Amino acid sequence: MSFKLTEIDPNFAIDSTFPDEIAWFNCQEPPIEIFGLAVCEGENFWRLPEDYHQINQGIQTLAKHTAGGRIRFRTDSPFVALAVKLLNTGLMVHMPLTGKSGCDIYLGAGGKSVYKMTALPVDNLTQSYGAVCFKKPEMEDVTVNLPLYNGIKAVYIGISPKAKIASPTPYSLTKPIVYYGSSITQGGCASRPGNAYPAILSRWLDADYLNLGFSGSAKGEPEMAEYIAQLEMSVFVMDYDYNAKTKEELAATHQRFFQQIRKANPSLPVIMLSKPDFAKDPEDSAARREIIRNTYEQAKAEGDENVWFVDGELLFGSLMPDSCTVDGIHPNDLGFMRMAETVRPLLAEVIDRSRRK
Repeated sequence: MSFKLTEIDPNFAIDSTFPDEIAWFNCQEPPIEIFGLAVCEGENFWRLPEDYHQINQGIQTLAKHTAGGRIRFRTDSPFVALAVKLLNTGLMVHMPLTGKSGCDIYLGAGGKSVYKMTALPVDNLTQSYGAVCFKKPEMEDVTVNLPLYNGIKAVYIGISPKAKIASPTPYSLTKPIVYYGSSITQGGCASRPGNAYPAILSRWLDADYLNLGFSGSAKGEPEMAEYIAQLEMSVFVMDYDYNAKTKEELAATHQRFFQQIRKANPSLPVIMLSKPDFAKDPEDSAARREIIRNTYEQAKAEGDENVWFVDGELLFGSLMPDSCTVDGIHPNDLGFMRMAETVRPLLAEVIDRSRRK
C-alpha cells in the first residue's frame, strides 16, 4: 500500500532532486522481501531473535546491526527512491559512513547484479536520509544491502505511481549460506555493504546468506552453536578465530563448537577459515591456524567427508597482501575481494557437490 511518507514522519522530507510524484512502500510489506534478518517487525531489524541477544554484552548491540540484511523486489519504475531511518548515529575512525551506515543498490539478478549507487547520511549526526537511483523503465530486480555497522528502524521504497512492483527473482541457492565469525565477517571495514566478502560471494553464486559476524563478540559459545545448529542452511562457514583473546581460548572452544553443529547436522558442509592477517603476528597466527586445522583433521579422521579447511595465510593472495587492510587487521575492499576470490572456487564446488547428492 502506497502513502505519503512525510505525513508519517516529517524527518523523511526529501529535497528537490527527487521526482515530484513517488509512491512509497514500507519495506516490510509484500511483495517486497527481506533476507538475512531473523527478526523484521516494526522498528526491529535484527540478525538474532531476542532470546539470543544476551549471549554476551557485545551481541546485545551487534545483533541489531543489519550486516547481510537485504531488501529485494522487482519493478519497472524508471527510478527507485530510498528513505532510511537509522538506529544510531556516530562515526568509526577506520570505516567510512558508506559502509557503516549506508545502503548500496544493485540492479539485476541471477548472479549478474550490478552496483548502481550508495545512499548514505550527509554526516555522522544524521539519523534519516534518502536517495534516488535512476534505472531503465523495464521490469528489473533491485537489491538494497543494509548497513554493516549500524541498525535501522525503517526503510521505505519509492517508485513511480504508474509503475509495478513485484516479488524478486528467487536466488538459485535459496537455502542460505551461514557465516559465523568476527568483525571481518560482519564487514569491517568495507567501503559499502555490498563489498563485504559474504556479500560478494552471494552475488557471484546467486545465493542467499546469513551474516552472523559479531565484531569482537563471536566467541564460540554453546548458546550460539545451539542457535546456528537449528537453522536451515546449505553451507556453514566457521570463521571466528579473531575473537578468541588467546590461542588457548580458541583451543577450548573451536572443536566443541564444530561438534555441536555437526551433531545436529550430520551431512552439512562446513568450511573452516583461519584469519587472513597472518603476517601481523606469524607465530600466533600459525598457532591458531593449527588449532583450526586440528578440528578439521580430526573430523576427517573420524570419516567426516563434509568438512573443508581454508588457510588464512592465503586469503589476501601473494601480490602485496599488505595493501589489503585499513589497519593491519580489517580488510579494505581489495582485501575482501581477495578473500572472496580465494573462497569462491571451494564454495562453488561444495554447493555443486551438495546439489548432486
